[in-house]
Amino acid sequence: MIRRASLVLVGALMGATAMGVVYSATMPAVAANSSTYRELAIFGDVFERVRAQYVTPPQDDKLIENAINGMLTSLDPHSSYMNSADAEDMRTQTRGEFGGLGIEVTMEEDLVKVTSPIDDTPAARAGVLAGDFISKIDGQDVRGLKLEEAVDKMRGAVGTPIKLTILRKGAEKPIELTIVRDVIAVRAVKVRVEGDVGYLRVISFTEKTFEDLKKGIEKIQAEVPVDKLKGYVLDLRLNPGGLLDQAINVSDAFLERGEVVSTRGRNPDETRRFNATPGDLADGKPVVVLVNGGSASASEIVAGALQDLKRATVLGTRSFGKGSVQTIIPLGEAGALRLTTALYYTPSGKSIQGTGITPDIKVEQPLPPELLGKVEAQGESDLRGHIPGQEETEEGSGSVAYVPPETKDDIQLNYAFDLLRGKKTDPSFPANPQQAQLKE
Repeated sequence: MIRRASLVLVGALMGATAMGVVYSATMPAVAANSSTYRELAIFGDVFERVRAQYVTPPQDDKLIENAINGMLTSLDPHSSYMNSADAEDMRTQTRGEFGGLGIEVTMEEDLVKVTSPIDDTPAARAGVLAGDFISKIDGQDVRGLKLEEAVDKMRGAVGTPIKLTILRKGAEKPIELTIVRDVIAVRAVKVRVEGDVGYLRVISFTEKTFEDLKKGIEKIQAEVPVDKLKGYVLDLRLNPGGLLDQAINVSDAFLERGEVVSTRGRNPDETRRFNATPGDLADGKPVVVLVNGGSASASEIVAGALQDLKRATVLGTRSFGKGSVQTIIPLGEAGALRLTTALYYTPSGKSIQGTGITPDIKVEQPLPPELLGKVEAQGESDLRGHIPGQEETEEGSGSVAYVPPETKDDIQLNYAFDLLRGKKTDPSFPANPQQAQLKE
């Protein structure tokens, strides 16, 4: 039922927006004219002048890296150069696992606060508890570090030890723990049963996403009898994207047929189409997909496919509108080049670049008082230098990206529950695949 072979990936989980990528070792070259080489000679002259005469001696590698990045970022917000460390970090994120301790953390009062230890990980086995504050890492004070820097220090090679100094409420003195790093698998999908409804939250599209989703659906079906199960909520809010083959597989999990997505490059012969295959893991049960301004790229592929093929009703607010595909070109030890090479299109042939996915049912999620004036709507259309979408208007793309931590406060999620339980009605629900205009 599920497609396995695909070279195309969308989203490497870099920053707030995801990006599309195609791994490729070679790219077709186009000969430059003589004026281009004259300009390159000017660049070489400027480089040597800076090296020789700048007030303080610059680092050659940094000059070159910044020059390359300047060239790429002038193209669009998603093209860039990744040094070897950045490239490895991207590969780690797309794999969905890394060497570490197994804790979810945040920053509070200049200390790293453990929000949750992950079950059956080194941290959990060592006795780290939710609410613990990490004050030192290998003897170095955490104060003054950014959260990302602290996380980098806690990650490392599998089998290597790390010493944490923990402050715990009720403890008379700091707790010293030595923990040995292990492989930590990041959950790509969180699953729970809400009475007679199955809830599937796709956090990101890593190599593990489809398998996590499949196991989640099986878990729900094992807990709720088929005659009692009202349907599923597929929550894609705050999902920045990830691997394209996983977005196709997740879409295909709910589909019997139809084109899921297509990618189109500069030349017509670069167009690629990806189709669903028979087999609906949800057995035709109604599906509501949740999106907001934090739903980008791969998550928009899933929402667009299920919406166009009328397999699901999309609810929430307009998505981010990130519809471009990037090619990742490995440069050996030098890192990798990330270059925009195509746009992707939903089954109906729409490009969402700069427009986003418009929900079938618009439901706003109010901000709490403490966030009023601090959180603004943002989308691809707001990014400086973005590629203008073919259907982009002054309205642009994106919306506020906020999800309440408590289910009782989550208006969008509860609206979805009410639809599935028949407490609310809408012409777009339930979606009927028989009404979809399919491309065979």
